[in-house]
Amino acid sequence: MRKKHLAMTLSRLDGFKNPKPELEQYRTPGNVAAELLWLAHSMGDLEGRVVADLGAGTGVLSVGACLLGAGKVYAVEVDDDAVEVLHENLDSLGLADCVDVVHTDVSDFSERVDTVVMNPPFGSQNPHADRPFLMKAFEVSDVVYSIHLAKPEVRRFIEAFVRDFGFSITHRVTLPFEIPAQFFFHRKRLERISVDVYRLQRS
Repeated sequence: MRKKHLAMTLSRLDGFKNPKPELEQYRTPGNVAAELLWLAHSMGDLEGRVVADLGAGTGVLSVGACLLGAGKVYAVEVDDDAVEVLHENLDSLGLADCVDVVHTDVSDFSERVDTVVMNPPFGSQNPHADRPFLMKAFEVSDVVYSIHLAKPEVRRFIEAFVRDFGFSITHRVTLPFEIPAQFFFHRKRLERISVDVYRLQRS
């Protein structure tokens, strides 16, 4: 599968039917997910590996990991509505056997995995909402792929936080990220921001 085909497949997945602002439930754009997953694939962190998708949402990263040869994926998601769509997306592509949907908060997940992939909350509604995701990722894996806002203050935080937990940044790729208007506080039909895709590895 080519990266372009992967991005198209992920873009066609069903998104959140009832997105919740307090959970910052934004769909991960297919092109951004494909870039993260393609990097992980090229680094040998997906094929045949046990992967955790923390805060899996409707399963964009989980599906992509399976399509690129992951041996098993734990899709960890707390929200009932998101889990329902996640199951539908897996069934539509015949990937239910590849993914173990773990319906719980990420803090309660404890399986040891080879690789973590995630698009945690940016912290726009709840400051520092990404920290529990990073902490759990560092607890359960030695290799983490994560998406964060491409802002100087966020980069400084990530650099310090990662170092404090004995990890280092091996890759950082900056990408455009589109957020369609879906909440009452959105002023534009389509918000365009920049995000950083990180590869983090235990030092």
